[in-house]
Amino acid sequence: MSSSVRSRLEASWDGLLAFLAGDTFAYIVKRILQGLVTLLLASMLCFLLIQIAPGDYLSALKENPKISPERLQQLSQQFGLDKPWPQQYWLWLRQVVTQGNFGTSFVYNRPVSSLLWERVAATLLLAISSLIVTWAIAVPMGIIGAVNQNKLIDRIFRVLSYVGQGFPSFIAALLLLIFAQNTTPLFPVGDMTSIDFEDLTLLGKILDIGWHMILPTIALSVTGFAGLQRITRGQLLDVLRQDYIQTARAKGLPENRVIYVHALRNAVNPLITLLGFEFAALLSGAFITEYFFNWPGLGRLIYQALLAQDLYLVMASLMMGAALLILGNLLADLLLKVVDPRIKLGDDT
Repeated sequence: MSSSVRSRLEASWDGLLAFLAGDTFAYIVKRILQGLVTLLLASMLCFLLIQIAPGDYLSALKENPKISPERLQQLSQQFGLDKPWPQQYWLWLRQVVTQGNFGTSFVYNRPVSSLLWERVAATLLLAISSLIVTWAIAVPMGIIGAVNQNKLIDRIFRVLSYVGQGFPSFIAALLLLIFAQNTTPLFPVGDMTSIDFEDLTLLGKILDIGWHMILPTIALSVTGFAGLQRITRGQLLDVLRQDYIQTARAKGLPENRVIYVHALRNAVNPLITLLGFEFAALLSGAFITEYFFNWPGLGRLIYQALLAQDLYLVMASLMMGAALLILGNLLADLLLKVVDPRIKLGDDT
């Protein structure tokens, strides 16, 4: 082994040891442990709320005269619905911790994990594309509006944000669906792929999915872009009024440097915090859009599970949303540390 390779390995090892011994790693471990406790409490609360709701999965089956009482009793024993809810919860929690098994879906008679895994890619694809579009449009609009405060362009952007906030996701999805129906075949009406998807080349498949994503992504981005644009504008305006910004201008620094280096760097912190909360919205925010556009994601699956009171499928989806919220907040804190090294992660814990 050459001396240069050995020195690189030693430097990497020293860096790893320094990271493990540092405050950042200790903070990550602490937040993960706090997150596990939060997930435990959230799972107990969710299980209790589901049990409090009237009826269960077998309630609808009992109304079917073709299903005998013996069969209902068999299903009740099979799914553990004949046990008290604390015992049901304990059995479910034990198999989650020891086996990573979130139970079997009542409706699909399949492991819950496999059902979620099949759908999660479609939901994440739609939600992440919406997140990128939202930030790519809203942040520049907020910056332009703040720099040109009360000018024509700022007034136009403010009107657009008000209109966007006045259009809930389901209204935007419905209008875009009507637009797609009236302009067919310019835009697909629903689903994630075309009928001849399997016959397309790899590039053709990518383009086909992208074509089907256009309208759902727009519908999912409308409300988020409006709120983010106003927050960006307000934060940047607050920073631009600070004394150090006036000092930077008095020193003769170029206006672009004052705005994009000094002001925006300090205005971006609340936006990063907001980004952390949007991780949880990746699961819930796409629900209505998926329903309207027949998108094969988690939203439709969870909606059907709620209607059927598919206990373990609902529990797994709720835990996924809680885990995304915890993970998003942790990533937001770490990003804040990267953007602003003055922030001490342990101060707020």
